[in-house]
Amino acid sequence: MTVDRRRFHLASLAALTAPAGLTAASTIATPRDPQAAGLPTATIDGSEHGFRVLGADDFVNVNCHEDTWKWTGDFVHCTGNPVGVIRSKKPYTNFELVCEWRHLRDAGNSGIFLWSPIESLDRLKGPGLPEGIEVQVLDLGYTAAYERGGNKADWFTCHGDVFPVGGSTMKPFPPTAPNGRRSFPTEDRSRGVGEWNHYYVRAINGEVRLWVNGREVSGGSDCNPRAGYLCLESEGSPVEFRGLRLRELP
Repeated sequence: MTVDRRRFHLASLAALTAPAGLTAASTIATPRDPQAAGLPTATIDGSEHGFRVLGADDFVNVNCHEDTWKWTGDFVHCTGNPVGVIRSKKPYTNFELVCEWRHLRDAGNSGIFLWSPIESLDRLKGPGLPEGIEVQVLDLGYTAAYERGGNKADWFTCHGDVFPVGGSTMKPFPPTAPNGRRSFPTEDRSRGVGEWNHYYVRAINGEVRLWVNGREVSGGSDCNPRAGYLCLESEGSPVEFRGLRLRELP
């Protein structure tokens, strides 16, 4: 009998994080997600033991304008200009990250960088992006906008790609992009412009796994680098993040 590797991992993770007195099954239901009705879902929302809130005091500007990012508690609005990032004040190796995001304009583009090396960040003196492992944050309208230019949108998706940037490397989980570098999601779960999406990211021992709106969809192993800074990306369109929570792991 074959075993669904991702579903087994999800069930094990739910059992580990279930509060005292609850079974794993009782943590595998997300009423906020109508797409997942009756299906197994990850309910990790950052309220579990060990998670802490991330806000303005946890990040520093790298190559954005002073007004690109505006924080209110664990909510942050990004104008999208210029193209650049803010990074965490401290590097991380093994951790879990929870957040929600939404694009405010059709075809918006953004992302979350994991394990960005400080050398790559220090080189950013103008607009640009660092190396590291990117968890894509892309609006559903991006595909149509891209194809209006006469190009075929077969090398990316809008539902949670995970991929290495620049000289970084990763062995992507299937299905993969035609060039073999990106992990494509196993399901289309992202919601459109103006709607909130929930991401749960688990990054441990050089392996990244992404859950989109309650279901694991993509990731990769053998990542290089596997330690570094967490970055939020500004890439030309207004985007908002909220509920940023992080839990460091051994």
